[in-house]
Amino acid sequence: MPVPVLGLELAAEQGPARRPQPGPDSYPGLAVGARPRPPVATGPGPAAQAPQPAAGRGRRGLMLAVCCLSLFMVGLDNTIVTVGLPDIGRDLHAGVSGLQWTVAAYTIALAALLMFSGAVADRIGRRTIFQVGLSLFTLGSWLCSLAPSLGWLIGFRILQGAGGSMLNPAALGIITNTFTRPAERARAIGVWDGVFGLSMALGPVLGGVLVGTVGWRGIFWANIPVGLAAVSLTALFVPDSRAPWSRRADPVGQFLIIVMLGSLAYAIIEGPGLGWRSPEIFGFFALSVAALAVLLAYEPRRAEPIVDFRFFRSVPFAGANLSAVCAIAAMAGFLFLSTLYLQDVRGLSALQAGLTILPMPMVMALCAPLAGRMVAKRGPRIPLVIAGAALTISSAALSRLTGTTEHAYLIVTYALFGIGAGMVSSPITNGVMSGVPKTQAGMASGMNSSSRQLGQSLGVAIVGSVLAASMRGSMQAGFVRAAHAGWWILAGCGYIVLLLGLVCTTRWARATAAKLPT
Repeated sequence: MPVPVLGLELAAEQGPARRPQPGPDSYPGLAVGARPRPPVATGPGPAAQAPQPAAGRGRRGLMLAVCCLSLFMVGLDNTIVTVGLPDIGRDLHAGVSGLQWTVAAYTIALAALLMFSGAVADRIGRRTIFQVGLSLFTLGSWLCSLAPSLGWLIGFRILQGAGGSMLNPAALGIITNTFTRPAERARAIGVWDGVFGLSMALGPVLGGVLVGTVGWRGIFWANIPVGLAAVSLTALFVPDSRAPWSRRADPVGQFLIIVMLGSLAYAIIEGPGLGWRSPEIFGFFALSVAALAVLLAYEPRRAEPIVDFRFFRSVPFAGANLSAVCAIAAMAGFLFLSTLYLQDVRGLSALQAGLTILPMPMVMALCAPLAGRMVAKRGPRIPLVIAGAALTISSAALSRLTGTTEHAYLIVTYALFGIGAGMVSSPITNGVMSGVPKTQAGMASGMNSSSRQLGQSLGVAIVGSVLAASMRGSMQAGFVRAAHAGWWILAGCGYIVLLLGLVCTTRWARATAAKLPT
């Protein structure tokens, strides 16, 4: 059984048997409620919509490898940049809020544009959007390595996020159309998920090597050869494909999502510096709430909304998305706090810090397949409870860190956190897929991916803001005390995952999913 990682793994469940006729829900990324329409004339003629000839096994393997390259870059960026944050802060004279923006600028752009990019790929062509995404991500990486100041770095990170938002939806669409048999798709998605785990494990070590040898700018160079190779290989081996029907654009909904996420992140990150009661921070919080209120009122009126809020009547679906936000927030906050602690407090080099963190992604990669098998045999409750308990206990244990805590204590707590991180992904995706009708799997999966990216943004923003508000003196002298509340916030996120695992897997919760219209 494939191990779900990004929430886009529905392809393994979508075989030809469940889509005898082309329809708006037979491919990832289409909005719920889309009405069948004649094909959009976006290509040179009827040939643009003609089915592609079946590719041989070797060619399909190359296509899968090309798609996995994009996932490897995105997954590597999640951890490799975090290892370089202390050096970025010293070189560009950035405080805690500046380091938060270095991470949040990328993840917010990715979360806000993910579903829009999937729809554009379906309409224009998946290979085309995939190549555009690769080009933007590679260009953004190169520009990040040249950034002369923090402001330029944050701007280039937004460009990276815009490119990254185009990669996963388009790549999964290519895989879905390339591996047409369910068993082949399952194996392909298994490889896809394995590459993500590999990138998470390599990120801390590779980041430490690059920072230690060529400086923090080297962590962005790693993406450039991979991106250029992927662009060339895509042009040579990947055929283009698009959906037979594409949904209408929703620019108003997309704008409201960007305003909501951007203003919320600004208020949380800048709150400690400007004051939580300052008119500016209050105004941005109010703007975020207003954008959400307008989105809730506007989207149900559309026949093809960018977000269908009817899904949240399903307790398993709503619980899975909330679990995704909390779990990914805990992981992002863990990497943020651990990196600063190991380098700024313990005085470790970037490479030593990466090797110290390594037990977390290694155990995570080992536990992810186990969680998938547990979900297949016994359902999602047990792995969710294990994940929530492990995240809670390990985060609470990390709140007791001092400047001289033994390395054995760090290894054990980091490994325990890895158990929680590895156990949580598969049952979350199971909750998303089982919480809505199968005909709506594409949109549900896209919403879950956005929830995960939102969790990563909020994890760094909230924990970093609490750290900045509590900091007294230098990072080395004041971090341990200031980070105490942050670790307990992460423990609270784990406890929410545990509670949702108990509540959202009951018979009553499953009954709410059955009431959704198909």
